[in-house]
Amino acid sequence: MPSILKFALPALAVANTAFGASCSVSGTTTIQNSGDATAIAGSCSTFTGSIAVATGTTDDIALDGLKQLNGNLIAKNVTGLKRIGASNLETHQGDMVFDTLTSLAGADFPLLKSVTSLKWSALPVLRELGFTNGLQKASTIDIQNTGLRDLNGISIQQADTINLANNPQITSFGLSLGNVTQSLTIAGTAGNKIKVDLSSLAWAANLTFRYCSDVSLGSLQTLNGSLGFYNNDIETISAPNLTTVGRAIAVIGNDKVNNLTFSQLTQVKADIVIANNSALLEIDGFSQLQKIGGAFDMSGNFSTVETPQINDIEGTFNLQSSDNVTAACDFYQSLQKNRTIKGSFFCKGKVVDPGQQGHNPTSQGGGGKSNSGSHLSAVNGAFALAAMVAVLLF
Repeated sequence: MPSILKFALPALAVANTAFGASCSVSGTTTIQNSGDATAIAGSCSTFTGSIAVATGTTDDIALDGLKQLNGNLIAKNVTGLKRIGASNLETHQGDMVFDTLTSLAGADFPLLKSVTSLKWSALPVLRELGFTNGLQKASTIDIQNTGLRDLNGISIQQADTINLANNPQITSFGLSLGNVTQSLTIAGTAGNKIKVDLSSLAWAANLTFRYCSDVSLGSLQTLNGSLGFYNNDIETISAPNLTTVGRAIAVIGNDKVNNLTFSQLTQVKADIVIANNSALLEIDGFSQLQKIGGAFDMSGNFSTVETPQINDIEGTFNLQSSDNVTAACDFYQSLQKNRTIKGSFFCKGKVVDPGQQGHNPTSQGGGGKSNSGSHLSAVNGAFALAAMVAVLLF
């Protein structure tokens, strides 16, 4: 069936010639082939309305006449599409959504400076972004399951949301970001962990790192939400200038981490959960920490746990270790007795299987103290804590 665009768009362009080739349509315009793309781009330098590529399209799509697009550009499940681009497009006020384009080898937007959101997923053969002059503004960047080798061409300094996950060819990620207002999630893969440089980031809402080989957060001062490190190959987790965390901190399953450094941190408004980090033998990097608004939950192989300035733990306290933690248990039990720790209390060392709050470990014999009555309360509260951490961090 011939496309209706070959008839509609010339008339539209003539009607708008006096307005600088600015075209406007309601709803979404679906392009079936390269001719449809040429009809739009050849008639309109500014196009207001969304554009979608039909799923059966196999032609290359070139919207080369467009300089501004006010609407979404969508290509989903177009498995025969090999190239899409707009060589003169500078501003895109809308979402650029490319999803399940299994043959896409080129996405060419060399002059694009701003887009509302970039959502690219399931693009296995795409190797380059195609933002030659550098994308400077985007509220959302969500890139998952692609064949991209790097993120060269993205140079934004602030964003609402960034999600980079399961792009196995990308080995490093670095942006001069100053702030992230909602969330940033960086996840490599189990077989190819990613080096992350966010050394310019001063404040953020939520930060999550999975399968990373290094994370630099040297300028981070304020976190309004949660900070999570999971399954990374990082030896040191450090945020030396961070002073306040608005929700939770979780450090879980990082086999190589041997040092936590939060030397200026004074307050965490929800939980601190440190668990299953096999090389972490000392927790002594919270030297200025004064208040935890939720639970303090630690389990692992450590022999030293020190928070010398702590004066308020609103939630439960759980410390379980395979090593001897008698000194730590004595210190924190004294805090429970004077009501610095307001929730239930459990502390025990020399256990075979240290676990998180609610877990009843098997003792090796000696090496720690526990308050068994408080531990029963901890068991009853375990599911509530787990649910809270899940909401805060995932």
